[in-house]
Amino acid sequence: MCWLLGLMTLVLATVVIVVWRFLVVDVDDRVNRALEQETTEFSAYAENHTGDARTVADAHLRLQYPDENEVHLAVLPDGVLVQRAEVTYALEHDRAVLGMITSSSAPVGVVATSAGPFRWAKVHAAAPAEMWFVTGYFEDGVRAPVHSTVRVLVLVSLAGLLIAALIAWFVAGVILAPVRMVRQAAAEITEDDLTRRIPVSGNDDIAALAQQFNAMLDRLERSFRLQRQFLDDASHELRTPITIVRGHLELLGDSPEERAAVVRLCTDELDRMARLVEDLLLLVKSGRPDFLRPVAVSLPELTSDIDAKLRALGDRRWVLESIAEGEAVLDPQRVTQALVQLASNAVKHTSAGSTIRFGSSVDGVVSFWVADSGPGVSDESLLFSRSTGLGLPIVKAIAEAHGGAVRVRSVAGEGATFVVEVPR
Repeated sequence: MCWLLGLMTLVLATVVIVVWRFLVVDVDDRVNRALEQETTEFSAYAENHTGDARTVADAHLRLQYPDENEVHLAVLPDGVLVQRAEVTYALEHDRAVLGMITSSSAPVGVVATSAGPFRWAKVHAAAPAEMWFVTGYFEDGVRAPVHSTVRVLVLVSLAGLLIAALIAWFVAGVILAPVRMVRQAAAEITEDDLTRRIPVSGNDDIAALAQQFNAMLDRLERSFRLQRQFLDDASHELRTPITIVRGHLELLGDSPEERAAVVRLCTDELDRMARLVEDLLLLVKSGRPDFLRPVAVSLPELTSDIDAKLRALGDRRWVLESIAEGEAVLDPQRVTQALVQLASNAVKHTSAGSTIRFGSSVDGVVSFWVADSGPGVSDESLLFSRSTGLGLPIVKAIAEAHGGAVRVRSVAGEGATFVVEVPR
């Protein structure tokens, strides 16, 4: 705003100076033309009239009607005749100034007087007697309207500059209000509260800034939420194996057989902890843009590959119910990971020889399902809670990362069907 006002001040100052110089030049030009006209008229009058010098000069002066700041003088050997307005300075009494004018070799000039600069022109008449005709203007009086106009222009410019400053201040405040809101929001953000957002209106650069700031807050909130979730999950999931390992090490005896058994048990728990850590890291990575690596894959080939991997999970009666046709853009490794997890859960909740069905289809979205004949799901609200394990939350994270979802169909005592749906 200061730069804007500075530029406006420079422009207005330039306008005032240009206008002042234009008006001064115009006044000086009019004065010079008037002086030339007066001297020409006197010369013509003196040539066409006879008589003594005083009579000729007096007759000519009586015909003149000088302006307020104009003076006509006839300087004779025996005195001075004058024609001027009453308010004009009595130059006829200033013998020094008259002497400077009459003795000057130039026909025109400017001389200083107690009433200010006096711009004069003179003409010499030798007949019928020696005489000088002097005419002129007091510049201060002639230029007074110019100075008055410039003063008004300066006052108007200052008033306009003040009004512009007030308007600029108001407009700048309105324009920068979203920026101020961004600053205040940034100052109020803490790790415990990342929910504050900036209201966005319009489609200008400030609105774009607010949108980007809100998007940054969304990313930060998601990152902090994943961090807190990771800490909560780690403390919950790792507490049990750590307690088991510590308890057995504290009760470790001197028997070699007992030591070997404890080592095997601790090794199994450490392996389980490693898997838990990998699962926790997987859940954290599910919120990152590089979690998925989608490519165009053949659905029949992907279904066949997954089916082959599922059959190695346990001694069950595996049935491939359906194979989807065509292609889809997805991450085949993540989809395989989700279905292997679902099949592992199905194996865990069924006995040897039980039927587990697997298949895929395309109907607007690509669907993969795993159905078992186990006890079913008693409480679907807790199904994807991390308090019951990390397997199903991982499946849900993979589906949602694709923009899809996980659906469950279950009847108590008749098994459950888990369906992973992803956009084609």
